[in-house]
Amino acid sequence: MKTNTSLKEVIKGRKSVRAYDPSVKISKEEMTEILTEATLAPSSVNMQPWRFVVAESDEAKAKLHPLVRFNTRQNETSAAMIVIFGDLECYEYGPEIYETAVAEGKMMEEVKEQQLAAIMPLYQNLSKEKMNEIVQIDASLAAMQLMLVARTHGYETNPIGGFEADQLAEALDLDPERYVPVMIVSIGKAVETGYDSIRLPIEKFTTWK
Repeated sequence: MKTNTSLKEVIKGRKSVRAYDPSVKISKEEMTEILTEATLAPSSVNMQPWRFVVAESDEAKAKLHPLVRFNTRQNETSAAMIVIFGDLECYEYGPEIYETAVAEGKMMEEVKEQQLAAIMPLYQNLSKEKMNEIVQIDASLAAMQLMLVARTHGYETNPIGGFEADQLAEALDLDPERYVPVMIVSIGKAVETGYDSIRLPIEKFTTWK
């Protein structure tokens, strides 16, 4: 259920929550809404390289258990562990993305043709290392938006980077050569408030010129 929390309250109140009420589940309908809102995040040339695996069943969580290192509490209690991958061959969806934009009146046909003519060869010829950099950034933008969106639905989250990256895709039946793990986000109804943390003054990190 969506809340009326302001954006400032959502941002300032977000904490990393590691313990959830295991009896609270998130319906497929609501999870779909959450993920759809998360993917309004930007991505390079709108290639949308994020891919989600919603591990909510006992079977899926059992597969994750030996792979999430020190994050088993989240795995055991969350409504779901959302495993976020980057698709190194995301450009395959380029024509569909741009054709849909034309069909919805958001792009002119000639612009679509010009964009695809430039983008497709570029992406197809990028090194695996460069593609990995792109999808890591783009999928991380979606992950951050996911965590904020979750709070507007009354749930809390925890971004997880501690996992066996070399085993995760195969464990979830994905091609490890194509799909690179970026992050796991646990989500559920919190039973703890999470730790308060500090941020150093912005002057420490910012230069005006």
